[in-house]
Amino acid sequence: MTADDVLARPDALSEVLETIRLRGDQIHRLESVAPFAVAPAGNLRALYLVERGEVVIRFGDTAAPITLGAGDVALLPHGRAHSVESSQGAADRDRAARWLRGTFSLDEVPAARLLAVLPTAIELHQGPGTRFEWLEVSGRLLGEEVTNPKPGSAVMVSRILDLLFVQILRAWAGSGVAEGGWLTAAMDPQVGKALEALHRDPARNWSVEGLAHLAALSRSAFAERFTRLVGQTPGAYVTERRLDRATELLRHSSTPVGTIATMVGYESDAAFSRAFRKRFATSPLRWRRTQSSTPER
Repeated sequence: MTADDVLARPDALSEVLETIRLRGDQIHRLESVAPFAVAPAGNLRALYLVERGEVVIRFGDTAAPITLGAGDVALLPHGRAHSVESSQGAADRDRAARWLRGTFSLDEVPAARLLAVLPTAIELHQGPGTRFEWLEVSGRLLGEEVTNPKPGSAVMVSRILDLLFVQILRAWAGSGVAEGGWLTAAMDPQVGKALEALHRDPARNWSVEGLAHLAALSRSAFAERFTRLVGQTPGAYVTERRLDRATELLRHSSTPVGTIATMVGYESDAAFSRAFRKRFATSPLRWRRTQSSTPER
């Protein structure tokens, strides 16, 4: 296998990001002189990048507020209600704070596993000993698109926001702050290989032994490591991944339910329907009716 082959093959995180249909939407530049409090309409999945001054992001629940200075970024992946306010520092009253707010959309059902391991906010701070060059470059590019929009700006903004989302997830998962969970497992050099294979071909008749071989671990060591990092057994994960794939097909295609059952690895419609109902408390046909406009078949 060549190096190009390895780079071209999607990893587990890439597969999931494709599945959840992550898409950066819009970017806005906001500027205010203290005191100020800006509450966006609706609950937005948002990213905040401070260009100048200092702001505080407050949440309506028990989540602690976060303070961001120039060059810092915060990702709010769950879309919780929040406000952006001035800090208490006197310096804030001498010059307007300025920040960028980008928004995201995604498919809720397949995104549930990824979102479940993420906190209310992921914040990254620039400092003398911690510089995120990719963040600085992305911030300049976004700022340029806001200041001087050109043909294709909407696509540029969307792609840059997508890249920021992924880079922030990588930085958070590798920081030691993340307490296990799916994202940490996906970036694990051994378990990640098994997850990559499962996402690439969920319909395959996977065994713990086969997955352990991919991870270069013994069966018992793999099962323990997988369960500890992912939070469920390999068998349970295979089932969930098959059902995730089924929801994609139900929502975005008119493929008959019986065909979908076979495509995701079930030997019979009945077995597929039982597994689907156990997770979603409804039948595949009823789920399709409520989630999409594709014809029932």
